[in-house]
Amino acid sequence: MTAVMNQTPTREFSRIHGVGSFRPDVIVSNEDVCQWIDSSDEWIQQRTGIVTRARADENTSLLDMAEGAALAALASAGIEASQLGAVIVSTVTFPHATPSAAAALADRIGATPAPAFDISAACAGYCYGVAQGDALVRSGMAEYVLVVGAEKLSDYIDNHERTISFLLGDGAGAVVIGPSDTTGISPSVWGSDGSKWSAIGMTHSQLDLRDAVLAAESSPEGTALVASTEAQLWPTLRQDGQTVFRWAVWEMAKMAKLALEKAGITSADLSAFIPHQANMRIIDEMVKQLKLPESVVVARDIADAGNTSAASIPMAMDRMLKENPELSGGLALQIGFGAGLVFGAQVVVLP
Repeated sequence: MTAVMNQTPTREFSRIHGVGSFRPDVIVSNEDVCQWIDSSDEWIQQRTGIVTRARADENTSLLDMAEGAALAALASAGIEASQLGAVIVSTVTFPHATPSAAAALADRIGATPAPAFDISAACAGYCYGVAQGDALVRSGMAEYVLVVGAEKLSDYIDNHERTISFLLGDGAGAVVIGPSDTTGISPSVWGSDGSKWSAIGMTHSQLDLRDAVLAAESSPEGTALVASTEAQLWPTLRQDGQTVFRWAVWEMAKMAKLALEKAGITSADLSAFIPHQANMRIIDEMVKQLKLPESVVVARDIADAGNTSAASIPMAMDRMLKENPELSGGLALQIGFGAGLVFGAQVVVLP
């Protein structure tokens, strides 16, 4: 006779219980940026909507920012770190390929021995994390899940290049997902288009850097050439701006509409729209294509935060709720999209 195994009891619904963020103190203006690139405050504002961006100082690490956001989200949710059944960190700028940022964060906040893992899905990483947090809670694998988006993009910027450096900021945002009596997170719409893999990415791989340094070490110039090589081949971010802009405007509007359809609602049912803070022009075009009513509050955190990749949506949500507390309990469409190219979207009940 085959033994009958136990199976984890499932839950029908989940929701976001709390949100928090961490914003670094160093404010970089467009005038500051124009020290390095041939541009102007007017051009940057017209093309991107960015006025300033916040960046972390050398003493503030990605983990410091993730911890600040996580503790704020836990306080907002009213739960202890010891109640977490999983810790998920979405990041592309943690400087260690392994171990994960999530494992270190879990230890810092007192969530041990919760399972902890990182997601590398760039600007869609937070929405990927929400999809997984929702699944973990409803499957019964965890009661509460911490999802963090954290980036220190300033570590991977070449200030002298014009495709992406002037867009980027640092920061962290986090949410706590847990059980609910009613639907709090809609079915997620997520996916990828690897045919555009090279549209956003790093200039060099770690292997490129290693091989070049080894070659430099054996050269007559020695130490001086090693230092120069390291500086030249340190991986920094680049993008094909036109490709990304067209894809984001046309394809992501379709995915946002699909997320509404999957949720069984229309744009008229929304209280808020929280897109990835990539570019104000992209945000405004998506608002038009979705035909959002004027009553829908649209996140435009990019104006003074810059593009913070995986951190942008939870950071924008946290600010939105602090400035508009009456939105609590309303429906928000959130969508992230970026390097990969990857995308993720869902409708959530605001905590």
